[in-house]
Amino acid sequence: MTALPDFRLETYFSKWEFTARYHLTASDAQSMSMADLLAMARPEDAASFQDLWLGYTETWGAPDLRETIAETYNNRVANEILCFAGAEEGIYAAFQTLLEPDAHVITVIPNYQSLETIAQSICDVSGVPLNPDDGWSLDIDRVAAEIRPNTRLIAINFPHNPTGAILPRGKFDALVALCRKNDLYLFSDEVYRPLGPEGTVHLPQVADVYEKGLSLGVMSKAYGLPGLRIGWLACADRELLARIERTKHYLSICNSGPSERLAIIALRSRETILARNRRIVSDNLTLMEEFFGERPDLFRWRRPDGGCVGYPQYLGNDGVEEFARLLVEASGVLVLPSSIYATDLGATPTDRFRVGFGRLGLQEGLGVFRKHLARYYA
Repeated sequence: MTALPDFRLETYFSKWEFTARYHLTASDAQSMSMADLLAMARPEDAASFQDLWLGYTETWGAPDLRETIAETYNNRVANEILCFAGAEEGIYAAFQTLLEPDAHVITVIPNYQSLETIAQSICDVSGVPLNPDDGWSLDIDRVAAEIRPNTRLIAINFPHNPTGAILPRGKFDALVALCRKNDLYLFSDEVYRPLGPEGTVHLPQVADVYEKGLSLGVMSKAYGLPGLRIGWLACADRELLARIERTKHYLSICNSGPSERLAIIALRSRETILARNRRIVSDNLTLMEEFFGERPDLFRWRRPDGGCVGYPQYLGNDGVEEFARLLVEASGVLVLPSSIYATDLGATPTDRFRVGFGRLGLQEGLGVFRKHLARYYA
């Protein structure tokens, strides 16, 4: 195993996330207070939280938490769910368990960096770029051409970070069939899956439709509860989950007991929470489309299919890196330039920046953004 590289996104956020006044690239939905969440609780769940014994919890996750998570799937049950301290730990534990130095992985690019670099620290990795000229879709024939005798796993992420793309259903089915034909694991980062503008049609969860599919979920993104640090993997392969659980013994060992209780409350109120967050996304998308439509000389906007992030194109002569730097340093407005998604696995656009539209208060930040453009890009 080689050393892991700098996690560019987290390093950038460590500098700016809590110092920039207007966070226009947040990747999560609107959060809530502890009081607001507890107000949604059933009496027995509120009592379970208040009376909780603050000892160690089960490595797999609390049984009733796993049961509640399993209810969000069509074909999985509690003992096919393994919980983690956030989604990142799930990615790390799964890849450490599944991959060996002589293996090979295929991943979509651009991507959430750890889907690429954790695998690269263990074995060879190939990237297949999403096509910006085709709605950020994926060429399944190109994926097939990358398969080698030692290919072990394909990693995908839909709704996609940073583009918000959702793979067309026919291509998704073809990808599952390709993995089944070649006996490959399909690791599907689905942390944005329940979220999007009202009426979004999502793909099936991979763990529901493929026996070697791993679905990654988390409370952070669609539910807007990253402070809970509760994530999970769902998979029909119980023996594999047992092996990943033993990897978790070297990581967090177990989850936070209070967080597990709070996650149960949120999941049992999921329709209320998700309906609110979808309304916020829908309203904010209208604001985004109006904003970018005002400056066609500087921006080209594509409406994301789902999730709460998008990846507009920047057309200015100064380049997106300078644009993003000046925006945050001069006006306190934070966006993510495309260098955050740079990769050595293939060509990806270098003229993009990520925006987020899952939180309240977007209009104020866009107002400051407008003034910035009027001052520096008149």
